[in-house]
Amino acid sequence: MATSISLRLSQHLALTPQLQQSIRLLQLSTLELNQEIEQALLENPLLERDDDPLEGHARLAADGSILDPGRGAEAPAGADTGAESESEPGRAAGEESAPAYDEQAPSATLDWGSARESREDDDEPTALSWAAAETSLHDHLRQQLTSTRASERDRVLVGLLIDEVHEDGYLRTSLEDVQAMFDPSAQVELDELSAGLRLLQSFDPVGVGARSPCECLDLQIQARLRAIARCTDEAGREELLLARRIVADHLQLFSNRDFVKLKKILGAGDEQLRAVDRLIHSLNPRPGLGFASAAPEYVVADVLVRRTKGRWVAQLNPEVMPRLHVNQAYATICKKDRTRVSDGSWSARLQEARWLIRNLRQRFQTIQRVSQAIVDRQNHFFSHGAIAMRPLVLREIADAVGLHESTVSRVTANKYMATPFGVFELRYFFGSHVATDAGGAASSTAIRELIKQMIDGENPDDPLSDSAIADLLGKQGIVVARRTVAKYRELLHIPPVARRKRL
Repeated sequence: MATSISLRLSQHLALTPQLQQSIRLLQLSTLELNQEIEQALLENPLLERDDDPLEGHARLAADGSILDPGRGAEAPAGADTGAESESEPGRAAGEESAPAYDEQAPSATLDWGSARESREDDDEPTALSWAAAETSLHDHLRQQLTSTRASERDRVLVGLLIDEVHEDGYLRTSLEDVQAMFDPSAQVELDELSAGLRLLQSFDPVGVGARSPCECLDLQIQARLRAIARCTDEAGREELLLARRIVADHLQLFSNRDFVKLKKILGAGDEQLRAVDRLIHSLNPRPGLGFASAAPEYVVADVLVRRTKGRWVAQLNPEVMPRLHVNQAYATICKKDRTRVSDGSWSARLQEARWLIRNLRQRFQTIQRVSQAIVDRQNHFFSHGAIAMRPLVLREIADAVGLHESTVSRVTANKYMATPFGVFELRYFFGSHVATDAGGAASSTAIRELIKQMIDGENPDDPLSDSAIADLLGKQGIVVARRTVAKYRELLHIPPVARRKRL
């Protein structure tokens, strides 16, 4: 075959670096976005930030309550909610140097251990810092150990047992394993470790050092028995002995609320079982959690929903929108003295800074457009709650805003919306549908809310079974199988009918 040269025209999709950055920024959460921006600020000296991402933002808990309110939730001035097309090229350097977004609200923060709390010439912690410090469970147990008359050897043994106690207060390491931790020359016996464990289990909080839930509850019942022994309360003593017997031998029956079998086995009456039921539920199955020092996790809403002139409007939270600009002095040098920049690295950095600012602007515009489309289709939710949720899929929002379904999926991932009923992830407003007798469809979220309301209003003496709930939904025109009701009930963390029944 002869070799020849031909000319051919074709079209193909090319992911430019700017487009790749735009897609990556779109799917990042607020925290990840701030980390991405901080990395860009470190690598690009032409890029500057006017706001502090950790100062002045409105922190909202998962239930929607404002924990650290900042300014109001006005929409950023000049925000364009129109098409998602790329920013116009050829913007002057002076225009890019202006703040990209609205100004933030400054708020004073109090940092533990900062210069505001300690003297510059003294490194010792102040009284305020001591008061703010939390005592861990291990420190609390060691403080009690120092106040005992135990020998030095016993203190070493009990100290090692304290180190093996988990945050919930349980000792999940066997005494044999603890014995193996010592050198054979120490000649540590199991009897010594058992005695040390008894000493540990006498400490506060009551139940600490238990090796199982049964032992934990039994330790607390024994403590109450010793307390009432001084006041000679025979009725209370009988209830505690009965509770101890249930915890030791019939805890599974009790957890399943099988009171009929318990009455036959124990020979107890209804009134006595009611008292024992209240007593066992007053015990603490995880005594160490009161000393847990895990920091609470806060959710920062990306979108705020407000009612304006009779309609619900989605507004971007100005406190999570970074304010970036290009350093004007460097931009002018790069523009006028290009001959001095031989390798073009500064021009590339200037272009990268411009891309980042434009992609961030486009990211928030896309989030606002998608959020407003969701609000328009779920407007009854914002007025009446989850029971008024309608079925919604990604394709419907994609068609409404003129985006691809995958783009809407990226927008709704790890983005949160503050509503009158709390803070929800954007994906919460999407759900499957269930057919109705009238030929329509009901949202699975609305059905779950209906199930929750039915269970909240049921008779504790005769709770509703999954089949009964399915029949009640059928009377309202919603065709749901019993197994579907059970699945929705488990998603709501509601126990089955046997465990909801009251004696």
